[in-house]
Amino acid sequence: MKEQTLQVPEVHCDHCVSSIEGAVAELSGVDAVSVDLTAKNVKVVFDEASIDLGKIVETIEGQGYDVGEGGGLIQLEPRPE
Repeated sequence: MKEQTLQVPEVHCDHCVSSIEGAVAELSGVDAVSVDLTAKNVKVVFDEASIDLGKIVETIEGQGYDVGEGGGLIQLEPRPE
């Protein structure tokens, strides 16, 4: 499992949180998703063998939110097993 944090500067309300978390959580291979309104980012834990980061970014953008410059990669951490 990988943990990725993406910049999503347009998140500002509970509807944003619900929209992004709901759509990303439905993706096969996503273990967890959390939107932080204060930091304006989305943290996703996913199985790289099942889904790639591009599909997650595409899903967030499909909800009407831009993902930060350069794919929004601001942090990559292995998740402890």
